[in-house]
Amino acid sequence: MALRTRRRRAALALTALAACTACLIGVPAGAGGGEPLYRDAHADPDERTRDLLRRMTLNEKIGQMAQIAVVRLQGDCRESGGELNQACLHSVLHDQAVGSVLSGGGMGPPRNTPGDWARMVNAVQKYALEHSRLRVPVLYGVDAVHGHNNVLGATVFPHQIGLAAAWDPALVRAVAGTTARAVAATGMDWNFAPVADLARDRRWGRYYETYGEDPLLAGTLAAAAVRGTEGAAGAKKVASTVKHFGGYSEPANGHDRVPADVSPRYLQDTLLAPYRTAIRAGAKSVMVNSGAVNGVPATASRHLLTKVLRRQWGFTGVTVSDWQDVRALWTKYKVAADYPHAIALAVNAGVDVTMEPYEAREFTEGLRDAVRAGLVSRERIDEAAGRVLRLKFGLGLFERPFVDAERANTEVVGSGRELARRAAAASQVLLRNERNLLPIGPSAQKIVVAGAHADDLVDQAGGWTVGWHRVPEGVELAGTTVLEGIKAAAPAGTRVVHAGNATQAAREARTADVTVVVVGERAAAEGEADSPRPELPADQQALVSAVKASGRPVVVVVIAGRPPVLGRAAGTEGLLMSWLPGTEGGHAVADVLFGKVAPGGRLPVSWPRRTGNEPLYYQQLPGTNAGAESAHDVAYDFGDGLSYTSYRFDSITLGETSVPAGREVRVTVKVSNAGARDGDLVVPVYVSRPVSDVLAPPRKLVAFARTHLPAGQSGTVRLTVPPSALAVTPGDIDGAGPPRVEQGAYVFTVGERTATLVVTPRVPAGNARP
Repeated sequence: MALRTRRRRAALALTALAACTACLIGVPAGAGGGEPLYRDAHADPDERTRDLLRRMTLNEKIGQMAQIAVVRLQGDCRESGGELNQACLHSVLHDQAVGSVLSGGGMGPPRNTPGDWARMVNAVQKYALEHSRLRVPVLYGVDAVHGHNNVLGATVFPHQIGLAAAWDPALVRAVAGTTARAVAATGMDWNFAPVADLARDRRWGRYYETYGEDPLLAGTLAAAAVRGTEGAAGAKKVASTVKHFGGYSEPANGHDRVPADVSPRYLQDTLLAPYRTAIRAGAKSVMVNSGAVNGVPATASRHLLTKVLRRQWGFTGVTVSDWQDVRALWTKYKVAADYPHAIALAVNAGVDVTMEPYEAREFTEGLRDAVRAGLVSRERIDEAAGRVLRLKFGLGLFERPFVDAERANTEVVGSGRELARRAAAASQVLLRNERNLLPIGPSAQKIVVAGAHADDLVDQAGGWTVGWHRVPEGVELAGTTVLEGIKAAAPAGTRVVHAGNATQAAREARTADVTVVVVGERAAAEGEADSPRPELPADQQALVSAVKASGRPVVVVVIAGRPPVLGRAAGTEGLLMSWLPGTEGGHAVADVLFGKVAPGGRLPVSWPRRTGNEPLYYQQLPGTNAGAESAHDVAYDFGDGLSYTSYRFDSITLGETSVPAGREVRVTVKVSNAGARDGDLVVPVYVSRPVSDVLAPPRKLVAFARTHLPAGQSGTVRLTVPPSALAVTPGDIDGAGPPRVEQGAYVFTVGERTATLVVTPRVPAGNARP
């Protein structure tokens, strides 16, 4: 009996010692024994997540909520870059157990090749796995916003604003899929794209990163990008990120990250709508707006990040802050007394991962202090860390953490080049073509090409290319400029003269069949790209004016991320908006100028007549205003664009002339190509309200399609208008309830054709027709 008692006491002592030791070293007691469930690739991902969470310490869970910039793992462990440093890796990935790494603009390996990127990411992943007690892989994020744009050799696609001009979801999906495969080939698995913000103020530096000014167009194209990224075929998966949620694109004075002040109705019905569409397409993550909305930083908004995003929209993925934005709650916005309180504000609002690019230890210690002080619950830590782990399981990172670096160059260099050319050509918007000057025919003997942007691939690619703001000095980007494209496409016997300055251009233009002047803006990103007076620079206006004085035909090609006020450069025989067309843009512009491709792009934004009328968008609400320029004063309107053939909208009919509120509307449009050549036609369907309870714009896009029509042929386009496209937030000035479809008349318009729908009261569920 005494022996059994002594054995029992010894066993209890050993158990207590084991539990105490587990506390000391941070390992949960009872976490061992057998092959863990979370290692079973065939197990349910949610079960795997729960199993792994119960084995993790608080510190390990907190580490999953931190994201660090790769420069903190290189060189001097600060911002020097260079080779990976073992001491830096140990501090970040072992000591702080950081769960994700990112390469910000310009942050990469010492040699910028796809293979070197893959080897760097593999090395980071290998270190993380070998120094993680539970062998948890890291996520690796990157801003691949127009192709795998950080990597030399990767094809640079048009920026989103250009893709928006194509009005083609299938094209956007293909571009996103090609980009995702390139990202995956270099070992990365988390792409911070697409942007679902709206372009409504040309002063804003990130205007070109959007899919335009209309919530339906932007949301549809962002959803296509999500599907293209998430559905990209390949051994390695890539997660998309809808950003910057929400209301980021309405800074009060047009400058990036300046707080926005908007009505609840406008926020809900317009600004948040494209995010909702994109998120419901299957996005695995959402990046939070860096700015503030209605007096509250988005990073600290429980309304946005929990009530709207989670409860109303049902989002179950990962939310990530933008660059240092959690810290900014303390240092910039002054809504927190110190960093732990700032962290608590963001985490409790709904931020799962904090992009703290430089100070991993400060974040992890700050969050641990917040937990100990009762500012953040352990349940919230489990929720956030669990979402990150669930994403890793869903991406297959536990089973396939590495890529074959030897294949990266082959899989990335030149990949998607033909698609990029096709995308850039589809995005060209022809706005003037007096006397059918274009396309340039084989009889042209002399073509003059002028303008600094004619032979400038850096500005043609735009911001976020290799570097953050632009291609860095001394780095050569492979691609084709507009000048090179024109030279390659010009008919045999046609002489192409490059005029290097305004004097030469004016002289050469006198004997030219046509002069192409390529104008635009300097590549930049974010705040540096802000433009308080978004107009063509004076020297470029003077160049166009001098060439116009020759009396010979002039075509202006605009390389820019926003439509500039043209000033003295307006009124030329030809005007082609080329946006930021990427590395194949030179060929694409030439394809349209010489008629290899018929222009089919349409403006996704409004083009102003004069400077100073910002914000500017076609859905401006009606009012009692009567002053000059107080209405929607534009040179070219949303949806404008010409072609080399003639289209006709023959009719528009509705599936029913009366439907109960909440039911979708079927629309049929008959179209004809009355011209002599094939082409693509954008079919936009707009709605207007003769009478409405709350202000309604003169027209609102509710459906669209892009269709190809052979010369002389007719066709039928069928579209569906979901109830959400007609819904508005009801009520008074303080209206913030759920959107609903008002009863009454709705006039559907395509071209000059109209059809009227009457919306009746919603049918009770029990009486709905089968």
